[in-house]
Amino acid sequence: MEGGVEVFGFWPSPFSLRVELALKLKGIQYQYVEEDVLNQKSDLLVKYNPIYKKVPVLVHHGKPISESLVILEYIEETWKHSPILPQDCHEKALARFWAAYIDGKVVSALGKVCGSKGEVIEEAVEEAKEALEPLEKELKSNKFFGGEKIGFLDIVGILIAFWIPASEEALGIEMLTAHKFPNLIQWIEELANDNVVKELIPKKDDLVTHMKTVLGKN
Repeated sequence: MEGGVEVFGFWPSPFSLRVELALKLKGIQYQYVEEDVLNQKSDLLVKYNPIYKKVPVLVHHGKPISESLVILEYIEETWKHSPILPQDCHEKALARFWAAYIDGKVVSALGKVCGSKGEVIEEAVEEAKEALEPLEKELKSNKFFGGEKIGFLDIVGILIAFWIPASEEALGIEMLTAHKFPNLIQWIEELANDNVVKELIPKKDDLVTHMKTVLGKN
């Protein structure tokens, strides 16, 4: 797709889905390239992302950009219509802060849950809940983190909305309870009912099966 937009992704990856969601919300046409990151990465992926050799990679006019948060910023700056970041400087900074929090604290906690066994997993689940609590408070009773429409932080938080529930089922655990996280649960329902999100999100059963396979739970 010379001169256009390509997205190199992996269907179970919430990070590559972030990129697709941002492009879809802005109405940007792109070509999606599925990568078999678990078995055989393509030569193109390694060429475009030689440092990390992982998805997602966005290629625009032949120039590659990697790392999902960096790509989201690039998309926002390149196609300024239908902004996903707040226009107020302070609110924009807060969105970036919470995005970094999700990719740091929450992703790390979720990784620990998925990598734990036996009694240790209970401690990891509690740690994950603690990591989610500030986001529950930040969301308050808003429809989305971005207000009335999906924004930057909602896109970044997509892994919380759909990958945590799939992890719960795959591992037989409970993290996002309605009693403890009513705002996040309502937010997940709002996301799940969005037409653009519905078009992109993998089926939960497929995600659960994939996670069980990767975690050796099958």
